[in-house]
Amino acid sequence: MITTRFTEMFGIDHPIVQGGMQWVGRAELVSAVANAGALGIITGLTQPTPEALAAEIARCREMTDRPFGVNLTILPTISPPPYAEYRQAIIESGVTIVETAGANPIDHLPAFHDAGVKVIHKCTSVRHAVKAEQIGVDAVSIDGFECAGHPGEDDVPLLVLLPRTVEELSIPVIASGGIGDGRGLAAALALGAEGVNMGTRFMCTEEAPIHRSVKERIVENTERDTDLLYRPLRNTARVASNAVSRKVVGMLDEGAEFGEIRHLVAGVRGREVYETGDLDAGVWSAGLVQGLIHDIPTVDELVHRMVADAEEIITARLAGLVSGAGSTTAAASARSA
Repeated sequence: MITTRFTEMFGIDHPIVQGGMQWVGRAELVSAVANAGALGIITGLTQPTPEALAAEIARCREMTDRPFGVNLTILPTISPPPYAEYRQAIIESGVTIVETAGANPIDHLPAFHDAGVKVIHKCTSVRHAVKAEQIGVDAVSIDGFECAGHPGEDDVPLLVLLPRTVEELSIPVIASGGIGDGRGLAAALALGAEGVNMGTRFMCTEEAPIHRSVKERIVENTERDTDLLYRPLRNTARVASNAVSRKVVGMLDEGAEFGEIRHLVAGVRGREVYETGDLDAGVWSAGLVQGLIHDIPTVDELVHRMVADAEEIITARLAGLVSGAGSTTAAASARSA
């Protein structure tokens, strides 16, 4: 078993998080992740009302007695959701872990902390991670450029972004973006992370509540099969490459305004992909890690395979390299003497 500050603080067995994913983070997946000893996250705004979120939390509790959390993504929109009501639904439901994303969560922290809720905030840059620690979050999930969804505008991959973040923070840091197996888990721990966050990899499991065709396409895809939307608008989003995403990229490159593509990227169309399996019905998120995904296991199989592989890499392969290097140095010293 791999134990870190993060596993101890959040009461889980394995340093693996299933992050919030729109339309995907539902009770079926979240409970399976929790039962496997990792941290599952319900996506709050997938539920249409705070009351519906409370019902989804209750449904998840019927499927697991292990810890799980709720994602609250704070979006800078003209007509924002009733965030205070969603927050209250989380607190009143007895959830003790929240993953925040998007805008600064400072307005929500007092209520969450007063209720004993630990907050993990998702960031895409070192400066935002530093700010998150300053305002009092309990852990940070740092998203590299490889990730699905919104990777920020700095374009820094996780191999650099993660250790830079760890250098600046004292709270636990979770690595996100490009991780899908035990090699990624071991590498993240070596770079200073105390856990990993995965989205695309968990989409491609038996319990993920999305159409089988989406999962099979992820297995078929390579690391080259994503598109970056909204680059000219400075609101980059990484999605699986399909007819719609390629059309949107082309329109924006030719100078289209957001209003001209709004109907193509509407969330309801992405939801249709997941529900019907029509892979060109809308845009849907996927990270570069799909190039490393070759099967559709159960969540339990995935989590325990990852942990076992990471343990083997850490205790056998890497330890063997260090031992070999030491022996080589000693032999060279003996010869020179």
